[in-house]
Amino acid sequence: MTSANRQVITVSELNRDAKHLLESEFPVLHVEGEISNLAQPSSGHWYFTLKDDKAQVRCAMFRNRNHMVRFKPRNGQQIVVRGRISLYEGRGEFQMIADSLEDSGEGALRRAYENLKRRLQEEGLFDASRKKPIPTLAEHIAIVTSPSGAAIRDVITVMRRRFPAVRISILPVQVQGDDSVPQIVEALSKANARRQDPFELILLTRGGGSLEDLWSFNTEPVARAVASSELPVVCAVGHESDVSIADFVADLRAPTPSAAAELITPDGSVLEDSVDYLRQRLVQSILQNLEDQTREVTHLQRRLRHPNTRLEDLAQRLDETERRLRASVTRILSEKRSQLGQARLVSPNAVVDAGKLKLQVLSEKLTATELAARKSVETRLANVAGKLDALSPLATLQRGYAIVSSEPDGRVITNASYVETGDRIRTRLQSGELIAEVTDKKTS
Repeated sequence: MTSANRQVITVSELNRDAKHLLESEFPVLHVEGEISNLAQPSSGHWYFTLKDDKAQVRCAMFRNRNHMVRFKPRNGQQIVVRGRISLYEGRGEFQMIADSLEDSGEGALRRAYENLKRRLQEEGLFDASRKKPIPTLAEHIAIVTSPSGAAIRDVITVMRRRFPAVRISILPVQVQGDDSVPQIVEALSKANARRQDPFELILLTRGGGSLEDLWSFNTEPVARAVASSELPVVCAVGHESDVSIADFVADLRAPTPSAAAELITPDGSVLEDSVDYLRQRLVQSILQNLEDQTREVTHLQRRLRHPNTRLEDLAQRLDETERRLRASVTRILSEKRSQLGQARLVSPNAVVDAGKLKLQVLSEKLTATELAARKSVETRLANVAGKLDALSPLATLQRGYAIVSSEPDGRVITNASYVETGDRIRTRLQSGELIAEVTDKKTS
């Protein structure tokens, strides 16, 4: 390669390209090792070396990420670093930029936590469809927690402040250690089995701590006890950033014990305001109803009359009706007497004689009409008969003519061409008929 063809880059360009290549090619990694050479300058950033028995790598964790680490790192501590691969361009040093740190023991717990979480989620124990509703006003609440912890004091303080009437029963258990898991499971079972003065809600809670401190709430027995509870379960374990397996399974998760107390008890002052408002509305409604009823009674009193007054009115109306009826009857009788006095009496014999005379006149008129009609019909019939005789073939025969027809079909012959020599013909005269045979014919 000649000097004219070679590409020359600077050290800065080389480091920049190498950094870009490392950051683009490597995904986020989890690397386990021991801390050494830990430096914590005033800038708040952390610088350390992560090593094992064969190799080491430089690590940096900036202030915006290391403030979330829940332990103070120290040299010689075995940790798991989550981060990305990069290169510090200023010195050309390969390094790892850390996003989070876990103690190695805590890392094992975290893996167990994730495995159990994934398995229970696949079974559907986290599904929203199986979660029970939380009562808005639970009168008797069971609290499963340590009786000596700060969490129970915070819960009681908040609940007494918000709703003093609520009844609280503490079911004491250990919240960490080997005996804590069976105690929590047994307490949840007893809370569900209580029949006299039963509970309406269970609060499972404890204060904050490390992942190892909260581990009892990340175990499968506790998770299944919460899932199988017939009573609604509210879970508040640790601080807001702490989320346990029991939180996922519970019917409601609260970020802190105090927040849980806020969620499960109503605000007494708000309820008191609501009661006052409802009381005022009830009083107003009663007063309005009384006013309406008083107005209705007053109206009815004005319309209501004494029975004697009503009877007197009816008696007066009856007298008036009787008077008008008597006057009407007297008037009608007077009119009928007047009509009877003016009427003329006629003898029945005279009426019969008049009827007979009228019948005779009508009979004679009917006879005359019938004779006239008959004469008119006879005259018309004679005229029609005369016209018919004039048109009849018989009249023609009387004048010496004959009607010739073929034999035997009777067809009238008007032309000699209609017959042949030897055909039989019938000739009708005025009196009688002749049957002959054609011996000759002329068509002209």
